[in-house]
Amino acid sequence: MKPNDLPQFDTAALRAKDAAHHLHPFTDTKSLNAAGSRVIVRGEGVRIWDSEGNEIIDGMSGLWCVNLGYGRQDLVDAATHQMQTLPFYNAFFKTTTAPATELAALLPQVAPPGFNHVFFTNSGSEGNDTIIRLVRRYWDLMGQPQRKTIISRHNAYHGSTLGGASLGGMSGMHEQGDLPLPGITHIDQPYQLQHGKPGESAHDFGLRAASWLEAKILEVGADKVAAFIGEPVQGAGGVIIPPASYWPEIQRICDKYGLLLISDEVICGFGRLGHWFGCQHPHINSKPDLITFAKGVTSGYLPLGGVLVGDRVAKVLIEQGGDFNHGFTYSGHPTCCAVAIANVSALRNEGVVERVATDTAPYLKAQFATLADHPLVGDVDSLGMVAGLVLYKDNASRTLFDADLGVGYLCRDHCFKNGVVMRAVEERMIIAPPLVMTHAEIDEMIRRIRRSLDDTLAGLRAQGLV
Repeated sequence: MKPNDLPQFDTAALRAKDAAHHLHPFTDTKSLNAAGSRVIVRGEGVRIWDSEGNEIIDGMSGLWCVNLGYGRQDLVDAATHQMQTLPFYNAFFKTTTAPATELAALLPQVAPPGFNHVFFTNSGSEGNDTIIRLVRRYWDLMGQPQRKTIISRHNAYHGSTLGGASLGGMSGMHEQGDLPLPGITHIDQPYQLQHGKPGESAHDFGLRAASWLEAKILEVGADKVAAFIGEPVQGAGGVIIPPASYWPEIQRICDKYGLLLISDEVICGFGRLGHWFGCQHPHINSKPDLITFAKGVTSGYLPLGGVLVGDRVAKVLIEQGGDFNHGFTYSGHPTCCAVAIANVSALRNEGVVERVATDTAPYLKAQFATLADHPLVGDVDSLGMVAGLVLYKDNASRTLFDADLGVGYLCRDHCFKNGVVMRAVEERMIIAPPLVMTHAEIDEMIRRIRRSLDDTLAGLRAQGLV
């Protein structure tokens, strides 16, 4: 695409309006307004363009969500047809709509066995709020109302609502919101760089990290613990891929104490790891009772989320009867559900998930691993279509940069200048590109990342920081 083919905007005017009226999420507004927002105006395939004509490879799939890439006319057509037919109706008053019903029947076809029911929300944050309500309702109906405590992990991300942020383990979010809410507690994350012992194998570290769950259960009291929640791979926390020994041991501990196991698949669901859901990946291999989803269910074209409810929980909710006093105006929004049906159908019909497993993800892994020879880079790792690396001041001694330098954010800015989106999470640089990326596009993305690493290193050397 040529710059002249792009929609024309007055960038300065848009930046001024943005600064005057738009409060951005997770942003220092004063700092952003001083620098000015980047205005994205078009997307096609794995690329986006800004209002100044710069072409950028979207290495983060928007925000972990544009699995099928930009410019899918089939998804646009699904939304258009549904909006012309019935743009909206609710799921209250003993009513439903055709798209909500059809999607509720379609999702069990791609979900792990034993998931035959779904509760729709608008986002992953709302999905995890719903999880809290479902878990506590389940134990009330089971005659064990004292089982309220949900255990999560430090540095986990489960949304930004009060409930989702409480489940998450982001210290900055907790400090600003007087969180977590009562009945939610945390254990350390399975991040070996942070918590490993000298000479400890990944296998042994995975088992030790999982043992922190059992210790917390015993500390709280097994009769008071309701559930454990975790992302198969921690996304916003920095693409923390646990050792293969971790999740099976978590599963064993949950089974031992009768806990509900919750898999937050907002990022890992719908093909991101080369399986429909991350819990199905052999490296994870867990059997959850509840699955949170969002993002990839519509490839981000419209907002939709929800909870896949396993038979263990659904059976009790249905057979015991009584209202589940929870829901949203837009639960099962028909236009969003119509787009989700088209999206899931495309993922199936085009063999996207299978291609990720057998071709795209292995190629990404091999190419991303080549960055390990860069002087700044260590701990290169990937699983499916997520990957991360660590920026080291001294790779040989595994010395990290002072966090106050914000080296990751410097590298991120160089990435944008060089035409690639790469996210910074403290010392970690991460990607999660669209699932439809070709080998040639992966090669070009890696070239741009390497150029950005070179620019970062040159800047640090010029300042005498390396």
